[in-house]
Amino acid sequence: QVQLVESGGGLVQPGGSLRLSCVASGSIFSINYMAWYRQAPGRQRELVASVIGHDSPNYDDSVKGRFAHSTDYAKNMMFMQMDNLKSDDTDVYYCNAKIYTTPSHAGGNFWGQGTQVTVSA
Repeated sequence: QVQLVESGGGLVQPGGSLRLSCVASGSIFSINYMAWYRQAPGRQRELVASVIGHDSPNYDDSVKGRFAHSTDYAKNMMFMQMDNLKSDDTDVYYCNAKIYTTPSHAGGNFWGQGTQVTVSA
C-alpha cells in the first residue's frame, strides 16, 4: 500500500515563504511523475506544478516565478518552495504522484491527505 504524506503548511503573512514536503512510502518500485495541486473550498482542485521524471517542472501561471517544485526520487520525496506568498495562495495543497509498485509498471495515481496553507496578515 502506497502512502503520500504532505507537511510544511501553516499560517504565513503575505510576502512570506513556506516549504512543502511530500514523502511516499510503501510498495514503491519507481516514481514517474510528481505534482502539487491546490484546492480551496468550493473550488476545483488545480494543478500548481508538475514534473515528469527528471524533466524541468511546469508551473501554473499564477505561481510562476514564486514557487519552485523539486524532487528527490532516491528518497521518494517532492518539495515545493513557495516564496512571495499572496492571499490567493490560501488553499489546501496536495501532493500527487504516479507510482509503479511492480517491475511490470503496475501501480497507479496516488494522493496525499493535503496540508493547509493560509496566507493572511
